[in-house]
Amino acid sequence: MRVIRAADIVSSIADALQFVSYYHPADFVQALKNAYQKETSAPARNALLQLLVNSKLSAQAHRPICQDTGVAHVFFKLGMDARISADGKQPTPSLQALADAGVSQGYTYAGNPLRASMIRQPLGDRSNTGDNTPAIVHIEMIEGDTLEVTVVAKGGGGDVKARYAMLNPSDSVADWVVSQLPGMGAGWCPPGVLGLGIGGSPEQAMVMAKRSLFAPIDIQSLRVRDDLDEAERLRVEIFDRVNALGIGAQGLGGDATILDVKIAQAPSHAALLPVALMPNCAATRFVSFTLDGSGPAKLVAPDAAVWDDIPQTMPSADGRRVNLDTLSLEEVRSWKAGELLLLSGRLLTGRDAAHKRLTDMLARGETLPVDLKNRAIYYVGPVDPIEGEAVGPAGPTTSARMDKFMPALLEKTGLLVSVGKAERGPIAIEAIKKAGVAYLVAVGGAAYLVSKAIESAKVLAFEDLGMEAIYEFVVRDMPVTVAIDHTGRTIHWMKPV
Repeated sequence: MRVIRAADIVSSIADALQFVSYYHPADFVQALKNAYQKETSAPARNALLQLLVNSKLSAQAHRPICQDTGVAHVFFKLGMDARISADGKQPTPSLQALADAGVSQGYTYAGNPLRASMIRQPLGDRSNTGDNTPAIVHIEMIEGDTLEVTVVAKGGGGDVKARYAMLNPSDSVADWVVSQLPGMGAGWCPPGVLGLGIGGSPEQAMVMAKRSLFAPIDIQSLRVRDDLDEAERLRVEIFDRVNALGIGAQGLGGDATILDVKIAQAPSHAALLPVALMPNCAATRFVSFTLDGSGPAKLVAPDAAVWDDIPQTMPSADGRRVNLDTLSLEEVRSWKAGELLLLSGRLLTGRDAAHKRLTDMLARGETLPVDLKNRAIYYVGPVDPIEGEAVGPAGPTTSARMDKFMPALLEKTGLLVSVGKAERGPIAIEAIKKAGVAYLVAVGGAAYLVSKAIESAKVLAFEDLGMEAIYEFVVRDMPVTVAIDHTGRTIHWMKPV
């Protein structure tokens, strides 16, 4: 019986989480490059280039691709003839405990600290666990004497857009999938990969959809074959129909909304057709390895040549330069939806928790700890910085979560600008239009690139919220696009949801 050391499992998972935080899979980079070369929409093309430059910079600096460094998923396939052994006389920990130890070690590594997003009790005080534990663990017992492991860092933007339906056996899976995309919005940071789980039971379908994502991109190879099976034909049909919708990168309109479609199937009840849909975002992060008792996994970095034809920096932009320190309502009302801006000056930050505190204080008639009059606020929860950085990767979070707070903030504070990612809903759009202000978007999934425009950062309020505290960034030429102008006109392809 082959013996696999518990310590090797822990260190391999920790190393894998560091590895995937800054390395895109090479096939994903190539698929992004192919999409960029073919893209005909200027805003989407710019977004794709930012994603590519960000990928290159992250790989070189070993810093996170995205500020949402993901919920750690560990998929184990344990051979029935393998045995896990702890050192010493202590009992062997469970696979859950070993995964948690690896996650804690990986996320708290001082050379590249990763943002902790996990909370203890969703219905309690929602306090952060501090090290991104626990991991989401799936275990399968298989033949053999090795341990196969897939380690994934799955961002919240993709999981929040998951979909499930119980179709009739005669229903079209393709029709259902295509119908879901417009309502999913752009908060999952397209372009990415769609995973489908078909059959099984409801919970099986959801897990299959997620697991299907962690395989090489190969959709183009199907086009040169004439022996496709039913699942492969469905993949091609969905791929073509979704991209024909014109949603595009970041929802800005364009040719490449998805880069591949993956399908996993399982036997199901004859009267049922369970279908689950799970997107993977532009911060696709996973790696697989096998432990055979010879030591920890040896992870091989992608060939650096995959990034050779990607520029080191974004080309000089000719957008309108905006001084945030002298921002006025008149200037904001001169911006037009679709216009590229370069922000410089002092930029506030705030997300869900900070917004709730601010609006609660306004409702109680209390003075806010930060004056929002004539200011701009950026929806971000940055990664902790390392030496030489003002702030760690600091890309935008999904703006729709802040929609319900917009009427109060815009009516009572004099806030002029919000900056985030993806579309806004009707409540926010109406509040923006009523106040005559604007909403701007940065590129989701280009967090390290965005951080390069941040020269300094300090906490102004709610320090106990950690990455959700209100910071003040000093930025220089931070690229954003006017997504909603003061008239309520929006650039996003999809209708607000």
